[in-house]
Amino acid sequence: MPQQPAVEFDAVSYRYGSVNALEDFDLRVERGEVVALLGPNGAGKSTAMNLLLGVLPPHSGRVRLFGDDPARAVATGRLAVMFQENRLPSRYIVADLLDFLQGLYANPIPVLEVFEVAGLTGILGRDTEKLSGGEAQRARFAMALIGRPDLFVLDEPTSALDVESRRALWTALRAHADEGSTVVFSTHNLDEAEDNADRVVVLAKGLCVATGAPAEIKRLVPGRTVSVEADDDAALADLPGVVSVATRGGRAYLTSTDADATVLELAARGLVRDLEVVGANLEEAFVALTQAGFAPGDRLVELAGRVRERVSAR
Repeated sequence: MPQQPAVEFDAVSYRYGSVNALEDFDLRVERGEVVALLGPNGAGKSTAMNLLLGVLPPHSGRVRLFGDDPARAVATGRLAVMFQENRLPSRYIVADLLDFLQGLYANPIPVLEVFEVAGLTGILGRDTEKLSGGEAQRARFAMALIGRPDLFVLDEPTSALDVESRRALWTALRAHADEGSTVVFSTHNLDEAEDNADRVVVLAKGLCVATGAPAEIKRLVPGRTVSVEADDDAALADLPGVVSVATRGGRAYLTSTDADATVLELAARGLVRDLEVVGANLEEAFVALTQAGFAPGDRLVELAGRVRERVSAR
């Protein structure tokens, strides 16, 4: 019998009065996957998270974790949650709090290992109410980690963390994913999603706009940026395929709908100096997708066509 997915939304809708926070939302997250939820404010990410945790019941459709009701997954410790704004328990020393939590789980990670992974060794004797923003976030991660959950649900997990702590957090999460744990996280940091997610799910106005690996999402946005060393961009605007030109720091950046034709003409004119061609990054794809206009029932190919029209019109 095949394994049930870690997370499954089946035609889920949720409304706040007359506003559809989510509409016919489908999502399947396999065990061991790392999935990022992306979307502008009001897109439905928080509603999706609350439905996943069983905090909200769907108005229609069904949510399942490991084939069961979300409340059961929470009650049995299969799921760990890390929100950026939830308050830590007060009047606790950090080390005592984690010692207490360790006793609640059947197969916890050893406390000393959690201290090390979460970067808490220097603040174990600190009162939870006296932690800085970054220290509190590391403590939240340790609390999520210690029970060795099958599913991590994280909201802006690296908020307030420095670069080294961010790297350590994602190294630890990746290691657990490699061992079969699942990670679902929401973020406004698109670089974080691109660097760490196996798949991204783009939400806008309660609808799933696109889903796929970061590279697949980026390919929905047509065009390339061709850059060369140049002090004057006046001779570059009329190159085939070029729709805009910008010069920064001695380089010309050409946005082109036909990078091959642009490069060939640059070569013909003897202007190829330190040539570089790159596609859209995830941020550009995200902006194009969430602003393209869409409606329930849209097919991705139709949406991609509108994205292309929008980009070409710039």
